[in-house]
Amino acid sequence: MYGWIWRHLPGNVWVRAFVAFVLILAVVYALFQYVFPWAEPLLPFNDVTVDGGSGP
Repeated sequence: MYGWIWRHLPGNVWVRAFVAFVLILAVVYALFQYVFPWAEPLLPFNDVTVDGGSGP
């Protein structure tokens, strides 16, 4: 998959590396802005099973 992307990017090696870096930044931005906030309520990270009430 990465080889296919690399072959289809325009320019020489430096331009390809820059475009690949920008694409990676765009994917990370999209994940943090849209995907992770959408998926957070669906994940069980806030399901606490230990009660902090009384000790022994």
